[in-house]
Amino acid sequence: MFLPPVALAIRSRYVLEAAVYTFTMFFSTFYHACDQPGIVVFCIMDYDVLQFCDFLGSLMSVWVTVIAMARLQPVVKQVLYLLGAMLLSMALQLDRHGLWNLLGPSLFALGILATAWTVRSVRRRHCYPPTWRRWLFYLCPGSLIAGSAILLYAFVETRDNYFYIHSIWHMLIAGSVGFLLPPRAKTDHRVPSGARARGCGYQLCINEQEELGLVGSGGATVSSICAS
Repeated sequence: MFLPPVALAIRSRYVLEAAVYTFTMFFSTFYHACDQPGIVVFCIMDYDVLQFCDFLGSLMSVWVTVIAMARLQPVVKQVLYLLGAMLLSMALQLDRHGLWNLLGPSLFALGILATAWTVRSVRRRHCYPPTWRRWLFYLCPGSLIAGSAILLYAFVETRDNYFYIHSIWHMLIAGSVGFLLPPRAKTDHRVPSGARARGCGYQLCINEQEELGLVGSGGATVSSICAS
């Protein structure tokens, strides 16, 4: 269930995100192999270590996906990734099964995402992402899947149904990544052939790919439209 998100992240050049998804896939697989009821279990290391890494990987997967959606500057994004890893590790040591271990980071990451998108929308004077296709076919389905996973984890999962609900939780979170992870940011610094200096030499360039929400804000592409 984790291979598609890893492949998608690598294809979109989200290397750090792919590393987090791979970490989650590895430890979740062996944690549940060690956590099975019955006599036959397979534990490659101490059960407590496997459980901690599984929980940390799951929460970090949510964290890095939402932060990636905000399309922040690389330095800011990496700092948030590092802070998230340290704070989530501390929270899991304090209370591994606490509800706010999931809701707290999720709400904080959503706040960062909302702020980044609001600032971008105000600067561009239109909604971001600007295309209805992105909202209809990716963001809305992905949000519904991720929201369902969080609700199951927070309000449905019990000791009796743990093995079933927790497996569904993993499948939903992994599936939501395919919808929520933004497309690869394409940068091409070539100057458009039709561009020419006007007036004092300054131009306002509108990147069509960026306006469609398909690339980041950096760099002009061949399809840019420049006007005085």
